[in-house]
Amino acid sequence: MNENLLTELSTWLTQAGLAGTSETDIVSVFCDRCVAAGIPLARAHVFIDTLHPVHEGRLFRWSYSPNETSVHEYGRTSLELDAFGPVSLDVQATDVWRRSPFYNMLQTGESLLRRRLNDDTKDDFSMLPDWLAAGMTDYVAIITRFAAEGVIGEMDAVYSSWGTRASEGFNDRQIAALKHIVLYLALAIKSVSLARMTRTLMQTYLGRDAGQRVLGGRIVRGVTERIDAVVWFSDLRGFTGITDTAPEQVIPLLNDYSDVIVSAIHDHGGDVLKLIGDGTLAIFTAANRMHACNAALSAAIAARQGVAELKKRRMAQDRPVTDMYLGLHVGKVFYGNVGSRERLDFTVLGPAVNEASRIAAMCRSVDQPVLMSAAFADVGDIKRKLVSVGRYALRGISHPQELFTFDPEA
Repeated sequence: MNENLLTELSTWLTQAGLAGTSETDIVSVFCDRCVAAGIPLARAHVFIDTLHPVHEGRLFRWSYSPNETSVHEYGRTSLELDAFGPVSLDVQATDVWRRSPFYNMLQTGESLLRRRLNDDTKDDFSMLPDWLAAGMTDYVAIITRFAAEGVIGEMDAVYSSWGTRASEGFNDRQIAALKHIVLYLALAIKSVSLARMTRTLMQTYLGRDAGQRVLGGRIVRGVTERIDAVVWFSDLRGFTGITDTAPEQVIPLLNDYSDVIVSAIHDHGGDVLKLIGDGTLAIFTAANRMHACNAALSAAIAARQGVAELKKRRMAQDRPVTDMYLGLHVGKVFYGNVGSRERLDFTVLGPAVNEASRIAAMCRSVDQPVLMSAAFADVGDIKRKLVSVGRYALRGISHPQELFTFDPEA
């Protein structure tokens, strides 16, 4: 083996981790350089858990056919609880995981496992038949664990699998070198994954635009920007009653309806800033106010259609259903950080936000699922799609406001 090439590789991995090089590029360069240094790799898997609301982690593959993706995001492989008890999100994946080399290593505490691949050993673990069929003669699994202080959520190690087609398999020196250089690989992968995880968490809990602004350094208390925005405020009809009569149904119901409403907002360019119980606060911004209003209007139509389809599915399952109330307004808002020294909130504030909330609340009184302000209706040709429902006094608003809803005949 060429020790100089492996030393150069360790330096490159350190630089790649600091530079934020993509995981796929890191794994690809790592494997190519290992081969050049005399470690006869033919196939590799590198995967790491992450903090993501849907995926448990990401798998990076090397030396696969061109029609197979080099990145695979995998679902949860453990039991979780919902309102009806424990459920497995992916039964097949859970079974594969529990028959994997890594599950076995976690039970035994080992950090390295090796199998010479042949008909006698291929059924020892779930993934070995596939590796043998691909022509691998030797298989090595490595767990590179983090210290307790380096664990975040379930991200406590980098897991890797290595295979060769060499007739004699790996020799002991090659395995020792691989185990050593994988330490640098794991550090680079962890560094890049932490940056990705931070972006995901920011977007998940703050919203896409707000999360990006915070990551860009907008974290000083009191620093806000005055922007023109459509303000969306929606909530669910009869939510308190459902909470009182079927409390065990509340979380699944909220999740189902949030999926529909948030997806409609995101699909049309909006940014969700808050989920407040059953309420959703979002904004739509654009250089042209008409574009922002049309995007919000399209999102409202999509959300209503999505809610109607969701109600049909839930009714068929004999589960509680409800409807969405929505208020839309457009105006100037303050967008940025507000709060204490220890706890900040990145949000929108101002009279336009208060008015959108009051308009949404008025939906109950006038028995309309969607209400829009005159300021919103007067933008472009939006009013031709709407019909006035009259003028109403809104709590905290000095003058009665004319409100509009969708014209059923438009």
